[in-house]
Amino acid sequence: MNLGSPYVTLQPKNGRWKFALGRHITIAPSILSADFAQLAREIETVEVAGADVLHLDVMDGHFVPNITIGPPVIASIRKITRMPLDAHLMIEEPDRYIEELVRAGVNWISVHIEADNHLDRTIHFIHDHGLKAGVALNPSTPLCTLEEVLPEVDYVLLMTVNPGFGGQHFIPSMLQKIRRLRESISSNDYRARIEVDGGIGPGNLDEVLAAGAEIIVAGSAIFGREKDASEAVREIKGIAERHSRVLEST
Repeated sequence: MNLGSPYVTLQPKNGRWKFALGRHITIAPSILSADFAQLAREIETVEVAGADVLHLDVMDGHFVPNITIGPPVIASIRKITRMPLDAHLMIEEPDRYIEELVRAGVNWISVHIEADNHLDRTIHFIHDHGLKAGVALNPSTPLCTLEEVLPEVDYVLLMTVNPGFGGQHFIPSMLQKIRRLRESISSNDYRARIEVDGGIGPGNLDEVLAAGAEIIVAGSAIFGREKDASEAVREIKGIAERHSRVLEST
């Protein structure tokens, strides 16, 4: 499975990033905000509308103050969709559950740098099972903590809200964090893509993309009751497609 798409070294111009070959923006609906009484239908709706990846928030009630789903539910989801499954582990001792998640059918796994004392080992363990490996950071966790693992990961998940609950507001200072991570990845020619999660929707997607994000997680913006989920996916994809072309300074 291909996480990325071709682009060459990026150069910042007037606070925006110029991509010489363009890039593919990945849309990843988060089922945290979906109606679990109609989960199969909700997933089918976003898949038909053109969503690229399904984002699964796995919470244990310890690392974050909420409890969500685990491998049995994920295994059931795997049976009803062809989309890659992106498991975001907001749990303590995440390495204990990698093999169960592999058996459940996930394709990507991200673990929090704050929750794993042996992150390099976990990243290699995920790769050894043929999955894409990501590292997630809470809003207050500095980017310098990524220094030793950034060359190894397929993507970095930047939380743009404090994790644990859906429907929160985007933290504005995270835009600069996205820009700094984009610069670090590009200047070192690393392969890692930037995933962002929390408070992102049509109202702020332009600036999030301009900062350098490439994988967009959206929960309440897609599964909110103000509009149909398929319409929401199409709107977000429409914004993203404008950023798939060459970005020039304005």
